[in-house]
Amino acid sequence: MERLTLLVSPDADWLLPDSAEFFEAIGDPDPDYDAVGFAVKNLGFIKFQMLHQSVVEIELHPRNVELPALLAVQEKLLSSTATLFRIKYFDLAWHSEITSSLEHTIDRLSELCAPVFTPPANERFLVEPRDYATLFTDEGNSLRPMVQKWRVSFGNFDPGIMSIALAHGYLSRMMIIGIKRHNPDPIWRFIGDGHKWIGNQYQVTGVGERVENMPDKEYGGWVNEFYKSVAASGTPRYDLITGQLRYENEPGKPRRLITYERLLLPWKTRSDEVLVTMCSKLLGNTSSSSDDALSSGSSSVTNLAKSA
Repeated sequence: MERLTLLVSPDADWLLPDSAEFFEAIGDPDPDYDAVGFAVKNLGFIKFQMLHQSVVEIELHPRNVELPALLAVQEKLLSSTATLFRIKYFDLAWHSEITSSLEHTIDRLSELCAPVFTPPANERFLVEPRDYATLFTDEGNSLRPMVQKWRVSFGNFDPGIMSIALAHGYLSRMMIIGIKRHNPDPIWRFIGDGHKWIGNQYQVTGVGERVENMPDKEYGGWVNEFYKSVAASGTPRYDLITGQLRYENEPGKPRRLITYERLLLPWKTRSDEVLVTMCSKLLGNTSSSSDDALSSGSSSVTNLAKSA
C-alpha cells in the first residue's frame, strides 16, 4: 500500500499536502519551507498518515489543536483498519508513543489535547480532583458502569446510558447538560428528580435554561465552567466536592454542608452538541450555621482547601 498523507485543519477540513486548498488554508500560495511541519506545529493542523494498511501515524501539537480537528481524527480512526497506532506530539520537544489499542489511541489524543483547566475559586465549594481511570477497576463503585459505557461506546451518546443509570440507582441524581460548538453556554437537557435542593419543580422548568441562571446563581456560575471544560476537552472528570448548598425548598434555613463524588462524562452526538452527563454520589449532608463552615470544619476539609 502506498503511503497516504492527509491533513485536517482546525475547522475539520481534510486536505492533501501540496494542494492549492492546503496552501490557501495556511495563507501562503507558494511556501519555500516545510509547510506541513509549520502547519502542524504552529497552526493547529493534524497530520494523519497511513504508513501501511495496518499502521497509522498521527502528528500534532496538542496545545494548538481545536476540538473539531480532534473529533475529525478520532472519527477517522474509528473507520480505519489499522491495528498499530503511533502518536507523535510536540511539547517543548517531539515525543512518540506506539500502541496497538484503538481505544487507548482515542483516549490518549483527548488527554493530550485537553485544555489546561484551573477550577474557579469559590469559598463555598472545594474540589479534590481524582483519577477517573480508577473507576475501571473499582468494582464496588456504582459509578463504574457509566464510565465503562463511555469507554466501550467511544463517547457516543445513546439511550442505553439512561438505562444504566436507572439500573444502578443514580438516575435521580443524574443531570445532562448540552453544549453546542458555536454557542458554548451550557444548557440543562435533563435534571433528575433527586436534586430537590434546586426546587421541587426545577427538574421540569429548568430544562432548556442556562446552567448559570439556576436559582443559586453563584453555584450555577461555578459549576458552569466545569461543564464547558469537559465538553471542550472531550475528557472525563472525577472529583470529590465539599460545598455549601442552600435548599430552595427550605427558605430561611442555613446552608447545608455536603460532600459528594461527581463524575462528568462528555458524549458526542450526531449534531454539533456535546452532552455532558453528571452523576453524583452523596457522601455527607449536614447543616451549616454560617458561611464559614467550610473553613471551620474538619482537617480533611482544610486539606481540600489547600489542594484547591
